[in-house]
Amino acid sequence: MTLLAKETICSLFTLKVAWKDLLYQVYFVGVKSQSVVLITGAFTGMVLGAQTFFQFHKVKMDTATLAVVSVSMCSELGPVLTGLMVAGRVGAAFAAEIGTMRVTEQIDALRTLATHPVDYLVVPRLLALHITLPLLTAEAIALGIAAGYIVGVYLLGIDPTYSWYNMLKYTNTSDVVVGLLKAFIFGGIVAVIGCYKGMTCGEGAERVGPATTEAVVYSSITILISNFFLTIVLGQIFHTL
Repeated sequence: MTLLAKETICSLFTLKVAWKDLLYQVYFVGVKSQSVVLITGAFTGMVLGAQTFFQFHKVKMDTATLAVVSVSMCSELGPVLTGLMVAGRVGAAFAAEIGTMRVTEQIDALRTLATHPVDYLVVPRLLALHITLPLLTAEAIALGIAAGYIVGVYLLGIDPTYSWYNMLKYTNTSDVVVGLLKAFIFGGIVAVIGCYKGMTCGEGAERVGPATTEAVVYSSITILISNFFLTIVLGQIFHTL
């Protein structure tokens, strides 16, 4: 997997990118995943707002509810949940598509036509995820905060002025930057693992299913594990600036 990532990065610098395939992957990953990501972001913001209010109401800190929703969505829940949703939808599709190509010997056919499979298959998918996952994360963050605001103000009766003021006061630019950086890295994780599982799929159609399952599981676990280390490292970096 490391060798595939290294080869993909080297191919990026040679600019051997199939631009038509890149545009299609941006559409497939970005536009097609919007409904899943937006629903996830909205209802995460709503339930986070409600649960935070129930606890803060006990200590008369109702107006701090939206600040917690904002910081949590920007730096943690937004990028992580978006990455998990995209891993389940896109990572599985990458592994299944490339795995089917391997089983039917289409990847060998690419090599006989002097077309490098990494240039043709992996690079457009990696670039598409690097481009679209931060944008999807930004959408999920914005909608999650808006949904939390609506639940807090119109359903739970929190004062809208102080709630909005506290959100702006305690949400820093670094929270948004950390979330988008995480999304960028998660995009690379999903692309590399999905493509790797597809390209190393075993012989026979019955091996495509396990490869697809492994791509989703490994991507999800890697996102959750790397999120911890990214939180520690990026937190130290931005707090010392």
